[in-house]
Amino acid sequence: MALKVGDKAPSIKLFASDKKEVNLKDYKGKNVVVLFFPLAFTGVCTAELCSMRDDIAAYQGLDAQIVAISVDSLFTLDKFKAEQNLNFALLSDFNKKTSKAYGAYYDTFVFGMKGVSRRSAFVVDKKGIIRYAEVLESAGDLPNFEAVKATLKTLK
Repeated sequence: MALKVGDKAPSIKLFASDKKEVNLKDYKGKNVVVLFFPLAFTGVCTAELCSMRDDIAAYQGLDAQIVAISVDSLFTLDKFKAEQNLNFALLSDFNKKTSKAYGAYYDTFVFGMKGVSRRSAFVVDKKGIIRYAEVLESAGDLPNFEAVKATLKTLK
């Protein structure tokens, strides 16, 4: 089921790359950019997350936190985060529940891989309501980060 603007954001309760449990409720009172990405250490995913890293000040200036979610293990995400010097939480949806809840899920991905997060971007406001939702068909495309920022500007 596709989520749309105005929907209550499904709960997120996942382990981060630092082995700490992260819950969307931990961000209550803050705007959150929730990104789903297919796989760590791949070209487009690395470019996407590094662009977020490099633009973190803009998101912080818009009173937003960033979390990025994939089905990779938290151990893989920990290595990826360290190698790319990422400055936001990477969450492991190894069991695929959250990706499915957000409609950000490929049943079948490239090379016959089953159950991979679909590249997506959501803005969840301070009250837990989705204010922006973009789920991409092609893993080679990037979310419209200018539209994400424009949405965040309306929430200030």
